[in-house]
Amino acid sequence: MQFGSILGAVLAATVLGACDGPPSASDLQEWTPADHDHSDEKERVTSGVQAAPAGSGGKEEGNRVLVETTWRSQCATCHGFIGHGDGPNGPMVKATDLTKADWQNNRTDMEIAQSIINGKGRMPKFDLPPSVVAGLVMRIRASKGR
Repeated sequence: MQFGSILGAVLAATVLGACDGPPSASDLQEWTPADHDHSDEKERVTSGVQAAPAGSGGKEEGNRVLVETTWRSQCATCHGFIGHGDGPNGPMVKATDLTKADWQNNRTDMEIAQSIINGKGRMPKFDLPPSVVAGLVMRIRASKGR
């Protein structure tokens, strides 16, 4: 027991002795907005692209994440995760099954994008950046036949 107490005291003394104390006020610099001027971040926000996680594919990866987040929060409530029209609100609003080949074959990418931007039937319009609208169109096209 005594060895444990001695070891604990030595460890505590080492840890406490390593601290010099807080920095003095004269060592601190005043914060200015320039210290945190992230113009690249402002550009991403304006263009509608989220910052990508570290080590990922950069701007494209950030846009993919934003498209998926938008799909899950805005589209999946009616169209479902895949696009079958089976989201929680899908039956109530008679959401279209976006995966059907005949539906996709009868619409251009521009028509799908315009439906997202302007709304259609019971679907509201969405004010989204062009890169997100294009990503949603690509996501819808990728769901064909699923």
